[in-house]
Amino acid sequence: MDTTSRTEPTVEAYLRADFPWYSLDEGWTGRRWLAPVGTSPDGAVDYGSIGHGDEPVRSYGKQDQAETRRYAVVVTVARRPGRRLGDGTGTLDATSVSSAAWLAGAGLLAATAQSPLARDIRQNWLDQQSALAWDLADDLQGSGWSSLTLPVNGTPQPFRYRESEYGWVLAGDAPGVHLGAYGRGVSAYALGFTTVTDLAAYAE
Repeated sequence: MDTTSRTEPTVEAYLRADFPWYSLDEGWTGRRWLAPVGTSPDGAVDYGSIGHGDEPVRSYGKQDQAETRRYAVVVTVARRPGRRLGDGTGTLDATSVSSAAWLAGAGLLAATAQSPLARDIRQNWLDQQSALAWDLADDLQGSGWSSLTLPVNGTPQPFRYRESEYGWVLAGDAPGVHLGAYGRGVSAYALGFTTVTDLAAYAE
């Protein structure tokens, strides 16, 4: 998936999107929060993440307690065909379920603390794990994934699911979008997804 820029997680940025956003359904009663959206070079909002529970902020302090954080993050990715940039400087690849799986996997890695490793060792670890996450996302039917059925707006939908020592990742389709999610300390098997109808509820 093409690298996109990230903007501040304002409600206004989410309202600019031309696709529906998804979050956990009413079964989740805890805190909810917005992460930065991703935009393509032509300024279109291409994806964003709505978090539930603790914000999985990565920290490198020796006393970091990131492993105790409890969260689930829903990644909504616009369905985009391959397209040429308006200024003629290049093209963007089409999005897919693999795009959602990659973004979810990358999000989980970004939330994973590797303290107190030296900076260069941390970066090498992140590069290696990111390459592995992309390889896995590009082979959703492979042995690294299993099947999981979860409700989306009350209708059962198939997802691809995998667990690791860092948490879990899943990806699939939802009406109008590709959907990914990642989490730690929260069981994926008990989740349900729903269309967000009131983004103002996320305004701080």
